This record gives sequence, C-alpha cells and structure tokens, in this order.
Amino acid sequence: MTWLAIRYAVKRQLMDMPGERRSHTVSTPRGGGIGIVISVLLACLVAALLYPAAAVAISGFAIGLVMVAGIGWWDDHRSLPALPRLGVHLLAAILLGGLVWFGSGSLVKALFCTLLAVSLINIWNFMDGINGLAVTQAILVGVGAVVLLPAPYALAGLVVAAACLGFLPFNFPKARVFMGDVGSGALGYVMAGLLALGLTVTDVAAPLWLMLPTAFFVDAGFTLLTRMLKGERWMQPHTQHLYQKLVKREWSHPFVTGGYSLFTLCGTTLAALFSRLSLGWGWAGGVIWVAATAVAWFFLRRRYFIKDES
Repeated sequence: MTWLAIRYAVKRQLMDMPGERRSHTVSTPRGGGIGIVISVLLACLVAALLYPAAAVAISGFAIGLVMVAGIGWWDDHRSLPALPRLGVHLLAAILLGGLVWFGSGSLVKALFCTLLAVSLINIWNFMDGINGLAVTQAILVGVGAVVLLPAPYALAGLVVAAACLGFLPFNFPKARVFMGDVGSGALGYVMAGLLALGLTVTDVAAPLWLMLPTAFFVDAGFTLLTRMLKGERWMQPHTQHLYQKLVKREWSHPFVTGGYSLFTLCGTTLAALFSRLSLGWGWAGGVIWVAATAVAWFFLRRRYFIKDES
C-alpha cells in the first residue's frame, strides 16, 4: 500500500518541499501513511469477524480512524484551516471516549481518553518531522502494548507494530515518502486507541501506559507550552521541538531517531517491570519516569536552544 501511495503522490504532485521550517532538503512525496491506515482497517475487519462480541467496539474505533485519516487525506490534497480539522479530531475522540465509557463504565476514564485522543492526534502530527521518528515511536508503543495487554487484546499492539514496520523501509533511514497528515494524525489516533484499550481491560496503573509515548508527550507538550507563554502563534509550523533543534545542529536523522527509540525502549522495559509490582509502585514508577523525562528535556533545551537564540 505504501508503494502504491508513492506512485499516486508522484502522479498527483503531492510533494513536501524543503523550507526554513522543514527538516528535509529535497522534495519528497507525502501521504504514504495511508498504507498504515488501510492495514489497520483490514485488521479491524478480520478482528470483528474473529471476535463477534467485540465487533461493535472495533467498528466504532474503525469509524473514528476513518474520520481522522479522511480529514488528513483531504488536508494533504488541499490545505484546510485548523478549526475544521480540530472539529473532526474532537468528534473521533468523543467516539473513542464513548467506547471506553461503554467498556469500563468509568466516566473519568472516558473523559481522559477523549482528551488523550485529541492530544495524541496532534502530537504525532507535530512530531512527524524527521525520517523514521513518528513511525518508530509507534512501533515501540505497539510493542509495549503487546507486553502490557493480556491475550487476545495484545494482538492489537502486534497489528499496529506490523503495519508500521511495513511503512518503515520507505521512510527510514532515507525517506522515499512522508506519512502526510493522513498518516501522522491517524497514527496518533491509533496510539490513543491502544492506550484506551489498556486502560479499559487491565488494572495496570495509568501512568505506566503514559510511559510508552512519554518522549513525544514531553517534547510536544512543553514545546507547545513554551510557545504559548511567549505569546507566539503556536498553531503555525516551527522548528522548536527538541528533535528539530538537534537536527539543526547537524545531528543526523538516524542518530536522533535512534536516540528517541532507545529512550522509549527503556521506558517500555521499565513499564513492563513496574506492571508486575503493586498498583502503588506502578503509579510511583510512571510518575517518576515522566518527571525525569521532563527534567532531561529542560536540560537539553537549555543546552541547545539557548545557544541558538544567543
């Protein structure tokens, strides 16, 4: 599917051009993430047939995925204002939250997962800026879900990791195609779906699930907060994320992507270990990991950002 998406993008001239706010230096086709979306949707169809009792929940998730991917596909072809895109994201997130409410009976979890979905859709979009970064993080979150989820739910993480692995050779180490909004936004929704599934069907401490995408949460979240505090137009494209600054200082895409992957692999391993302990230890481990990540982000930001600004 990714190979076909490249041919389509070249034919329709769907290209990302180099620029001041870009981290690439050559024009590259976009929209290859549609391959991941179609793969996950096909897996949803198979899962609904294999597990009829879960067909309604799987169908609801698939509808939300189509909504997010569809608005992203449209945006890849013809740029849309932020408000319509956010509106569709919010509707898809509410649908996911409704599924969590139906599955867990907890309104608190439902509201949290709704907010989580809106956040991750946009975070994966923000962080999809260098070769392989967004897709490798998604693979590792999928692997983490395989470890933390009981059977047969662990198959969901396996499916996501496999779909992303199919896209990876086209995007890393050299990018023959970019995900585009159709892929990055949809992948964020899929990540939210995995975390929501974990919060619904397991008793694992919530912070342990958040340990899986902590690198993206912290880099995107604190960068956004910093821009808002400075009074900048935070919705505009920029190059102020930590990964972008590292690339600007001539760190290679594979090196930065590998560093983020190693960090997330450590977090995933720790989450798996803490999940075997009591609930209190799970909460403590998750909170400490997120706090330590924030401290590391501020240290690196001070080291690399202040130098650039001076």
